[in-house]
Amino acid sequence: MAETKALNDATVTHHSNDIQETTLWKDFLALIKVGIVNSNAITTFTGLWLALYFSDKGFLANIDVVLFTLIGSSLVIAGSCAINNYYDRDIDYLMERTKERPTVTGKMNPFYALWVGIFLLTVGLAFMLMTTITATIISMVGVVTYVFLYTMWSKRLYTINTVIGSISGAVPPLIGWAAIDSNLSVMAWVLFLIMFIWQPPHFLALAMRRTDEYRAANIPMLPVVHGFDITKRQIMVWIVCLLPLPFYLYELGIGFLVLATLLNLGWIILGIKGFNNKDLELKWATKMFVYSINYLTILFVSMVLFTIV
Repeated sequence: MAETKALNDATVTHHSNDIQETTLWKDFLALIKVGIVNSNAITTFTGLWLALYFSDKGFLANIDVVLFTLIGSSLVIAGSCAINNYYDRDIDYLMERTKERPTVTGKMNPFYALWVGIFLLTVGLAFMLMTTITATIISMVGVVTYVFLYTMWSKRLYTINTVIGSISGAVPPLIGWAAIDSNLSVMAWVLFLIMFIWQPPHFLALAMRRTDEYRAANIPMLPVVHGFDITKRQIMVWIVCLLPLPFYLYELGIGFLVLATLLNLGWIILGIKGFNNKDLELKWATKMFVYSINYLTILFVSMVLFTIV
């Protein structure tokens, strides 16, 4: 505990001279990782929408469940992220993308951040209980996986931490679906699989770009431990595994199947084009990372659009 306190004090001192001006609201948004909250809201809504569509239930007739689910799941995710920031404050100062978090700069008391996380989790789960028990249980599985199995256990020990963390990132569409229909269909699990398989290539590309930072923080990401060659091969294997999944969503129509397949092939082609160029590996990783973000957004938004048009 004394070592941790000393490290925290050193971290705050290190940042004291160049802390960016922020507001309490901006610090709160940074604490809860609002970007992650927003992106997961999209996939949660897609699960909700498709469950309503395929069970012939009206959107407005179930607007209460929709709101409880979106608010509840967002609060659960926000709370989990706040706890993650609390726990990782001893290593976040070593990484460029995390060194300005309020738990690192000292602008937010770490234990305040912890209690904010617990509060958000509690309120979020209360909202989820207003939907279905199944959706609430899945939410709790996401919390346990992200906070305990990923943040507190595997992240600092094993290269497989990316895969373990992918479980929590894949549950939002399941939560959305289960809030409407507790009898999770094959389509609901396909949405989960798409999210689960999408995450390793997304985060491994990020890890390639931030390898030096992860190494400094002693986080055993795959490119840190085994190098870029193995990482690139694993990225490509995960992407190829996405290819058959849209065909299990054939009920969304031929238009969706064509779009999803083109997105998958585009990702594969982009990967192959720069795969063997060792001089541009970081540029390759950046392109793959950016593509993965656009891929997920386009894919899940299109699932909704193809049920409207």
